[in-house]
Amino acid sequence: MWNRIFPLIYERYLAKQIYLSFIFILIALVSLFVFFDFIAEVNDTNNTYTFLLAFATVIFKIPSRIVEIMPIAALIGAIYVCANLAAQSEYTILRVAGLQPIKALQTLIKVAIPIAIATLVMSEFVGPIAETISKNIRVSALNAGIEKLDFKSGAWIKDKRRDEDGNGKIKEGTRYINVGSFENTSGVKGFRMYEFDEKNRLINIRIANSVTFINANQWQLNNVTETHFKETNDANRLDPSFNTEIKKSPSEIITTEVNPQLLGVLLIKPDRMSLLDLFSYINHLRDNKQDYQRYAIAFWKKLIYPFTVLVMLALALPFAYLQTRSGGIGYKVFGGIMLGISFQLFNSLFSHLGLLAEWPSLVSAITPATIYFILALIGISWVSKT
Repeated sequence: MWNRIFPLIYERYLAKQIYLSFIFILIALVSLFVFFDFIAEVNDTNNTYTFLLAFATVIFKIPSRIVEIMPIAALIGAIYVCANLAAQSEYTILRVAGLQPIKALQTLIKVAIPIAIATLVMSEFVGPIAETISKNIRVSALNAGIEKLDFKSGAWIKDKRRDEDGNGKIKEGTRYINVGSFENTSGVKGFRMYEFDEKNRLINIRIANSVTFINANQWQLNNVTETHFKETNDANRLDPSFNTEIKKSPSEIITTEVNPQLLGVLLIKPDRMSLLDLFSYINHLRDNKQDYQRYAIAFWKKLIYPFTVLVMLALALPFAYLQTRSGGIGYKVFGGIMLGISFQLFNSLFSHLGLLAEWPSLVSAITPATIYFILALIGISWVSKT
């Protein structure tokens, strides 16, 4: 398998050196982040949230950290290898033997593909699962399993209106669901539902102390208070009159388009979500005519992000053409670190610019990688001629 992917001797040599450097740097950077994450968690420890639970919380965050670090670790590792080859004149020998820049770039792209696939797997499958476990450990220890929301008003999500009993076919109008806090995946606390008809008139308010998820589309409301509004005189729109009916019940079952996964999305940063969850939430926002630009940009960034490893290794190739027989490797590695940090900052900057300027989400996500890849090609062309 190894010989099939890298059939030439110099390809196997480069791949081995880059992978070893990449793994070493990845372990070093992850260890550094784990240390700082643990220091941050220690501040919240108490009788229930012990040091062991805090450490477990940090450990399950590692896959997400690995995803964040992989492209930078690949860049630093590749720069170190290329600079080392240049310092020892090994790359000069390869050039004399007929290694053209385009062939070297193709080799680095082949080296990058397994790292990109590993990044995609970690980002899509391992990372979200581990992030959920980490959050559940922390929430269970600190808040008795209740996830408190950042906003005082709780979380708001738009839904489709149904009959007066909360079931039946979808009708014209809108529902707005408000929840105060989450109890892991079993239900929510502090539930409110506001229903508006096709003329945007408030017709019903449901308030429940708690909600239990029966299945993906059915919720059981507990200790429910319903307030129905019926307009009795619409002749004067400036002075309408209403009849109000209040109804209380111990429990009530409603049908909704909002499933627990969609509610869970409100607790997770878009870049930590899986592509499937992002796609599902984007469709929900689009169906309800809500702004989904932020999540669309996050979707495309997450899809493109693993392949930025290819860009990072392309950026490392020009360093092989800079001849430094004595020293200089440290400066190149430092330059690689700065290059990687600048890419991350530029990537975040374009996300915000895309939101402000309302650019197409794909353009906002792919522009930074495209610009840096063009810079890599310009750098390779320039140094290969000097």
